[in-house]
Amino acid sequence: MSNVNRQRSFLGFVVAGAIALLVIVIFGFYWFFVKSPVNLTASSSQPGATIFVSKLAPVMVSLLTNPDSLQALEREGELSKLKTSFLAKSGIDYKQDIQPWLGNEITLAVTTLDMDRDLENGKQPGYLMALATNKPDKSREFVELLFSKRVLAGANLTVEQYEGAKLLYDNSRSQQDSLAGAVVDGFVLFANDPKVLRDAINNVQAPDLNLNSFSQYQKAAQKLPKGSIALAFLNLPTVAQWQGLELSQPNYNSEIISLSLNPKGVLAETSFLTSSAIVPPSPLLSKPVEALKYIPVSAGLAISGANLNDLSNSNLAQLWAQVKTAISGSGTDVISRLVQPLADIQKSKGIDLQEDIFSWVKGEYAIALLPREDKITPDWLFAVEKLEDVAAGISRLDAIASANGLSTNSLNLDKQKIFAWTELKPTVKQSDAKDRSLYSIEAKVQGVHTTLDNYEIFASNLETLNEVITVKENSLNNNRSFQNSIAAIPQPNQGYLYLDWKKSQPLLERQLPVLKLLEVVGKPFFNNLRSLTVSSYGSEPESIKNGLFFQFYQ
Repeated sequence: MSNVNRQRSFLGFVVAGAIALLVIVIFGFYWFFVKSPVNLTASSSQPGATIFVSKLAPVMVSLLTNPDSLQALEREGELSKLKTSFLAKSGIDYKQDIQPWLGNEITLAVTTLDMDRDLENGKQPGYLMALATNKPDKSREFVELLFSKRVLAGANLTVEQYEGAKLLYDNSRSQQDSLAGAVVDGFVLFANDPKVLRDAINNVQAPDLNLNSFSQYQKAAQKLPKGSIALAFLNLPTVAQWQGLELSQPNYNSEIISLSLNPKGVLAETSFLTSSAIVPPSPLLSKPVEALKYIPVSAGLAISGANLNDLSNSNLAQLWAQVKTAISGSGTDVISRLVQPLADIQKSKGIDLQEDIFSWVKGEYAIALLPREDKITPDWLFAVEKLEDVAAGISRLDAIASANGLSTNSLNLDKQKIFAWTELKPTVKQSDAKDRSLYSIEAKVQGVHTTLDNYEIFASNLETLNEVITVKENSLNNNRSFQNSIAAIPQPNQGYLYLDWKKSQPLLERQLPVLKLLEVVGKPFFNNLRSLTVSSYGSEPESIKNGLFFQFYQ
């Protein structure tokens, strides 16, 4: 049990540090760009500490700039509070003992899932922290000072010479506070066990063992954008094993994530890689799809692209099958809750989205959800380029509507011919005459569609379709916030998923209750978040490259 406590303590230290630093970068940047003239850049495009990390390591996270340069990002002293909380029990003063030697990199890694490979005592992960040093002598003084203070507090210090490096560690205090440290090749290393340090030194002396020589990492590192200030590398099968997941189709075996700053927000780029080609990438689009001009600015969520007919066979579909398993621990599509109205249509109306709709969408398309204050369920909108297969697709939907007891009717709305799928219901009310009832027929609209230019527009009701017809100039495509978001995404790409945070927040909270807890924890982030934009723009058969752009209020 003491081993478990020791691991949890160091794990909390590592994970809290990684998350805190990255969150500060994300939600603090907008204040930085608006209020500060300083240009924040990374000192290097890749972390140097990869020489210490095994190529089999599950996770590595790196900050590629000196944390002091992030001081300008603070609004309420978040970074200062972080430093203080980390050093509160150590008797160490950051400015006096660490700042003079700390360089431009901090790397945190889970190096192994089980240090002793003994299943009888449970899994004992190894954790490593590497801090770049500009002054090795000063940093050695710091390490010795740190351990001398631990000795004064009751620890039993052990000093070991290993492959030319001086290792210091203690294990007589509370197990959860156990620590090992050394200064090696320009880095100060800390670990939760001396074995982790020995393995790190072995990785340097046998380059074929470390992450820097791993072919998957080399491929991923080549895809890093210039100016990244933070990155994470994940060995996906090992991460799945760590989390107790079984991936039925582990198509992609590694992932690299980078963060870079943009005057309008933060761009997180991620590349998923595989050792062999799986599926040819979907065609890329050189500009935003024209269908977006039919999506009103009131939309909370919009998805645009082309060729839905080939979606199930695409590399994105294979990636999604793996991602949703990792998210939910099963094949259940948790994220589909975000587009619940579309899922409800599929369930209640007997429509197979892939077979009955996606199969004939071979041109551009745009799908949107429009939240309404007076409704729990948002309205939906679907615009599709009217190619030759669309007419047959509409006929197929008419047949499905008829099979579900719906009638297909036409009407004029502001001189625009509309087709509606309606459910006819008799209504009864008492007449003035004795023993006589009056009967009438009420038509409940289940969906409508019309043709505008070269596009067929489908909507959940007449009100939503009328919004498209009468307010063309107020489209999402003409919205400055949307244009700022997609401007940060490289072109060509496969289209966009755009989420307006304020408009979508009530829907997201209903579908994903855990989000409310995250909002409490990350209040500064969510309070200033304006929108999220996701796109895929990789064009190689052995990888998928995606971007997630966070836009904040300024």
